[in-house]
Amino acid sequence: MRRYLIAISALLTLLSSCGGNKTNNTDDVADSLEVRDTVAADSLTEEISEMPMPKAADELFDDFIFNFAANKRLQMERIKFPLPNINGEKKEMLTKDKWKMEYFFMRQGYYTLLFDNEQHMESVKDTGISHAVVEKIYFNTHSVIQYVFDRPRGAWMLMSINTIPIAKSSNASFLQFYHQFVTDPQFQQESLGSTVHFVGPDPDDDFSMMEGIITPDTWEAFAPELPSKMIYNIIYGEAKKETNSKLFVLRGIANGQELEMTFKRKDGKWLLTKLAT
Repeated sequence: MRRYLIAISALLTLLSSCGGNKTNNTDDVADSLEVRDTVAADSLTEEISEMPMPKAADELFDDFIFNFAANKRLQMERIKFPLPNINGEKKEMLTKDKWKMEYFFMRQGYYTLLFDNEQHMESVKDTGISHAVVEKIYFNTHSVIQYVFDRPRGAWMLMSINTIPIAKSSNASFLQFYHQFVTDPQFQQESLGSTVHFVGPDPDDDFSMMEGIITPDTWEAFAPELPSKMIYNIIYGEAKKETNSKLFVLRGIANGQELEMTFKRKDGKWLLTKLAT
């Protein structure tokens, strides 16, 4: 991989691939992310719904959840009814006739994940995991809806739904930071490391990657579009205590695109240290 400092001209050349700075209009950013690749995602959903889920899909939670979110018949088979739906002191037992198809992120064309570090990302490939939680994180209500899955007898099943405040999330500190980071341009600028390591495609060579350094004064050319109203997360295995590093990942469902942002917490303050596209 070629290594060199990114000049201003290179920053501008790569602007189109990085999305440009849209933090001044976060509602429009969220809306654009909602509709981006929706047609392709709907097509993928239709394809999956017409195919029986292979037995091997129960080995990896990622394989299962994509089938679960796209196949209504499979979804109904893989929910343990009556399903506990718990929100604070309120508990409701959902029966089959009350259940509405849950598409999760399939209709928006992308999804997001939070990891402690790059090594933690390997948990996605762990076939030994038998517990997982899909989280819908709503910043407007400061709440997290958790869909809890277990794998009894080798088959993934939705076992319960829990709603908790963001403040009680295992990622509470980072989530509170993230929301301000994507909605407050000044705060975002102040939350950059003195230098941000960049890794991305070489604009002069489709088969090569380039590395470089982004400084705060050139950040605007690289600042990506990020969702601000609601994000997803998947906890693979049991939730761990929040650490001082966090990897925010945004993945396209139908287009193979991926964005990774590495944050470090220093003296209680989260800072962006790396951007990979």
